[in-house]
Amino acid sequence: MSLSKFGKRFTEHAGIVQLMDDLCEAMANQDSILMLGGGNPAHIPAVQQFFQERMQRLAMDPVEFAHTIGDYDLPQGDMRFINALVNFFHRNYGWNISSENIALTAGSQSAFFLLFNMFAGEYSEGINKKILLPMTPEYIGYSDVGLSDHCLTAYRPVIDILDDHVFKYRPDLENLTIDSNVSAMCVSRPTNPTGNVLTDTEIDSLYKIAKASGIPLIIDNAYGMPFPNIVFTEANIYWDENIILCMSLSKFGLPGTRTGIVIARPEIITSIAKMNAIFNLALGSFGPALVLDLVNSDEIMSVCNNVIQPFYKQKALRALDLFHQELQGVEYYIHKVEGAFFLWLWFPGLPVSCEELYKRLKERGVLIVPGHYFFPGLDDDWIHKHECIRVSYAMHDSIVEQGIKLIVEEVKKIYCNG
Repeated sequence: MSLSKFGKRFTEHAGIVQLMDDLCEAMANQDSILMLGGGNPAHIPAVQQFFQERMQRLAMDPVEFAHTIGDYDLPQGDMRFINALVNFFHRNYGWNISSENIALTAGSQSAFFLLFNMFAGEYSEGINKKILLPMTPEYIGYSDVGLSDHCLTAYRPVIDILDDHVFKYRPDLENLTIDSNVSAMCVSRPTNPTGNVLTDTEIDSLYKIAKASGIPLIIDNAYGMPFPNIVFTEANIYWDENIILCMSLSKFGLPGTRTGIVIARPEIITSIAKMNAIFNLALGSFGPALVLDLVNSDEIMSVCNNVIQPFYKQKALRALDLFHQELQGVEYYIHKVEGAFFLWLWFPGLPVSCEELYKRLKERGVLIVPGHYFFPGLDDDWIHKHECIRVSYAMHDSIVEQGIKLIVEEVKKIYCNG
């Protein structure tokens, strides 16, 4: 089959495609595969019970049910939900925003496709501009969304060793420079894959650098505050017109509704709405319908603070303790656990690549994600990229425990035999 450049670009092998293929395989073979590789949130009973009850109420209300399944929303998204978000951020954060500052998208991945291609690529002046990632590793899904080649550029992080087996990345602010080919800066917070939460001071520094350079700072807040608030350290959230804040309902427990949220200045929101109309006509209504009451009542904060955050923190500590117990005798580091629902493991001097480790674990029925996919825009072949893996602890505790023991068993075997 002959394909266009676009067709070839989006049908070739990519890390995000492998991740989702693995997720589908695991879902189809739940009895034989230990899924520690995907980004699927946990099925938290208390959260799912709310959504089930809300779905039942929705089905019993003829008017609301007919609207949800039978009417197109505006390309900007469900205005009831957008206005609820506006009022929510007024009440709780004092943000000076209106409905002109918010658009919905078909999930976060769609939002980053639109935003990255809005700012990166060929300009009328004949120059190609890029998105700057001030620190890698970063989200695997950024790597392949660009319509143009090499639309990302990135910096290595500074690595701080905190104790014998814990480390933390931080942005190299002293050496961070922005040239005229950079059109926007992007960070995730908490960071997928490492769970790193950039400090308020680091975010403020990046914001000032971006503003001084006349470019927006895009913050991927898919795991952050106020929802789903999978954050285990002190941090604050803020917004102004030089920030593009991207949120999602996925990690709140609704990945199937594909609901992304973008908060930005009005001209950016208008552009997103126009692109939504072209690509989607309109957006799905189920996500907004299921959480509207939670947002209007501020109950969404209670669910996140009292149910979701403690749930993941407990699972993080359990998985972390198990790795520390099982990895005795091996040279390893685990990134400081600050948020999201992943552990990021670094095996200095690993005798094989993380890709080879991934393949060996897959043969044993354990799925993780090899670390080299998480360095988009970093062109140099840094050995560190091939010594790391991402492990999700969102699945049932018994699956996580079995998976961790098999991971450690294979790692020890590799160190002994290569």
